Amino acid sequence: MNRLADETSPYLRQHADNPVDWYPWGDEAFARAAAEDKPVFLSIGYSACHWCHVMERESFANPEIAAIMNEHFVSIKVDREERPDVDAVYMDAIAALTGSGGWPLTVFLQPDRKPFGGGTYYPPTAKHGLPAFRDLLTSIANAWADKERRPKIDEAATQIVKYLQEGAARKPDEGPIDASVTAMAFESLLTQFDYENGGWGTAPKFPAASALEFLFRKNDWNLIKPALDRMAEGGMYDLVGGGFHRYSVDAKWLVPHFEKMLYDNAQLASAYLHGWLVTGKARYRQVAEETVDYMLRELRLEGGGFASAQDADTDGEEGLTYTWQRRDDIPDELLHFFEGGRFIIRGELDPALRASLLAERNDGPQPALDDKAVTAWNGLALAALAENGRFLGRADVLDAARELGAFLLGPLSNPANGQLHRTWRDGVAKGAGYLEDYANVAHGLLELHTATGELRWLTEARRIAEVARSLFEDPADGGFFDTPADGEQLIARKKQLEDNPTPSGNAMLAYVLLRLARIYGDDEAEAAAVKALALVRGPAQRAAPSFGTSLVAIDFYLAKPREIAIVGPIDSDVARAVLAEWEPRSVVAIGPADDVPLLEGKTLVDGKPAVYICEKFVCAAPVTDAAALAG
Repeated sequence: MNRLADETSPYLRQHADNPVDWYPWGDEAFARAAAEDKPVFLSIGYSACHWCHVMERESFANPEIAAIMNEHFVSIKVDREERPDVDAVYMDAIAALTGSGGWPLTVFLQPDRKPFGGGTYYPPTAKHGLPAFRDLLTSIANAWADKERRPKIDEAATQIVKYLQEGAARKPDEGPIDASVTAMAFESLLTQFDYENGGWGTAPKFPAASALEFLFRKNDWNLIKPALDRMAEGGMYDLVGGGFHRYSVDAKWLVPHFEKMLYDNAQLASAYLHGWLVTGKARYRQVAEETVDYMLRELRLEGGGFASAQDADTDGEEGLTYTWQRRDDIPDELLHFFEGGRFIIRGELDPALRASLLAERNDGPQPALDDKAVTAWNGLALAALAENGRFLGRADVLDAARELGAFLLGPLSNPANGQLHRTWRDGVAKGAGYLEDYANVAHGLLELHTATGELRWLTEARRIAEVARSLFEDPADGGFFDTPADGEQLIARKKQLEDNPTPSGNAMLAYVLLRLARIYGDDEAEAAAVKALALVRGPAQRAAPSFGTSLVAIDFYLAKPREIAIVGPIDSDVARAVLAEWEPRSVVAIGPADDVPLLEGKTLVDGKPAVYICEKFVCAAPVTDAAALAG
């Protein structure tokens, strides 16, 4: 066992019995590299990553390759889900050096943490245009030992760091944030759309849930329907067990990369729910409900949190759990060839057959579960559960949402200062939260307040948003850094503006602040949100599929304000009536509560629950009759 045996990350523990003398990320490893004048070999991945497993089996478990690593390098293994900041900075470095990135990420560093080379996956022997990993290691070791070549390494590292720091200095766009921004972004979505197969891009193809959320608000079904319909046909969507795989290796959403991530399923459960609410199409409701059921069945942890992911591999074989052999009870027209005599199911699946196949699958080999709870992803799950529980009338889903909210504010929060942790596993919380953790949790709590009418969730959403501003806001150029001001200082401090594949923390916090500003009358919070959105004004118009969350926030900012104040039980007829429709451009506060400005002074009317419809805190007469709202 090496040092990774003491880590909580399942991904790091998968490497604990490697012959490589692994270190976790930290000062100890870099101090040894400096003392021994060795370069650092940095490997970044995650537990559900297929090619990470391949490189581990081929190279890191190989004693001869490990001997080279141990002699010439100080080796560090990082779980990108625990340290998204480390991953983001060095991914940018490799993308700058090679033109692409991915996982496993392979980076060579100086002891001062400056990168000077690397790539992604390397095979043990040369193939497909890639050098043999052992040859690469030897070449880097020889270059490092050559005192005449060392200055060139120093120069390359210095130039890469300069590039990263300049790229991290995001400046606001001077133009106004007006309807022209969303109009140009909409045109960008139109021109980049795959009209034959739905979605954006070719292969591999990823679900752009946040771009769909923007299109819901534009009410353009020429793009939404093909994307929702094609993704739900099977392959990318698991027709047997529900839930979505990470991405499709082809343009038609047929052959997936089989890992299942919490963040994808949370976002797509919300997207399909919204599709059903707007169109009434039963298939969209079915997909939303099956996805939520999958999350509750497969990913829910003791204590109410949710696991990060299920692996792509089962017993070392990709997709084994999710593919089938040809057989009499599965119609041939549903079977699409995958590999090795196995097939993917796609098409209309009979409910009885689905139940039978799921029971059979559950009795067979299962993919590994990364049972690490990531705060940001659980925040997305909270929003999905709250909305689905509310609109589907599922009390069990709402109960799960309440339990998750308590989990995020309990085990995943630091009782000493109220700040969020990054991860939790087996009763141990680890790491300081990042911007996306705060933004997504506040978002989920807002949805939980609307779904339950319980005031504590609204109060906590505002508190967490205010803590986030204190930790991440850039007072000079606006927007929010990914890492806290008192966190570890890496070679660059980034602002992640794109959604990739989770919502940009900068955009999500802006969206949260805009909604809270309309509930609390907080002009300062709104101004901070607008400054954050100014950073994406230009890029969002040109590359809209990558800026969906920013566009949702901009759409909300530009919309006519509509505030809904509800006084009395959420299950009253009048409350049910006003909350029956999905209105993403409205904000909701439910009380009574005089410490919430939108609710201040608002009371029951003649003892009856009342609804107040307001615009910038100017409210119409209270309504107590549900029929009046329906009319």
